[in-house]
Amino acid sequence: MNRRDFTTFAAAGPLVGLLLPTSVLAQGAPVEGKDYVKLSQRQPTQDPKRLEVVEFFWYGCPHCHTFEPALQAWVEKLPPEVNFRRLPVAFREVPFVLHQKLYFALEALDLVDQLHPKVFTAMHVERNPLNTPELIGNFVAKNGVDKVKFLDAMNSFGVQGKAKQAAALSSGYRIDGTPALGIDGRYTTSGSMAGSNERALAVTDYLLAQSRKG
Repeated sequence: MNRRDFTTFAAAGPLVGLLLPTSVLAQGAPVEGKDYVKLSQRQPTQDPKRLEVVEFFWYGCPHCHTFEPALQAWVEKLPPEVNFRRLPVAFREVPFVLHQKLYFALEALDLVDQLHPKVFTAMHVERNPLNTPELIGNFVAKNGVDKVKFLDAMNSFGVQGKAKQAAALSSGYRIDGTPALGIDGRYTTSGSMAGSNERALAVTDYLLAQSRKG
């Protein structure tokens, strides 16, 4: 989902082929400017000794919801040398910032594995928008999490700091739609660029290999 859609919706190295079938790249090697973008300025990564992939997402994005199972299966096969992390984007204040806080509170309380998929299910299957603190509090309580503790985490200084860092990195990667993938601070790709989410993951494998070469 690109940035302009939100108003309508919401108001070749060792890693190539390692994680996905080579048939995904049957169209040929990825092409810069078509399948991916090479950044003019490298972005910071968490660990300079490891390669990094960042998923930029929004809980309200139906494409992110659809992408999640394939992405998770891919992540589970990543080699130890690759660090994967998620970053929620905020293209405007409402409801994006609240959903950013929701994710970062899950992260702070070590609840991502338990509740991240359930947030997508709540929003896209159960039609619960989770667009107020009360709805979010009721959601986490339903899933066995202390409501007050969770809402306190959402409003904590640490979560606010992570939201600012996410905004800076999203800007640095020039993210204008979700889901999108940032690769090692050097490249970005997405399903809309690569032709499909599956091919975007294959392009990411290719770009990891390019980064590995230096």
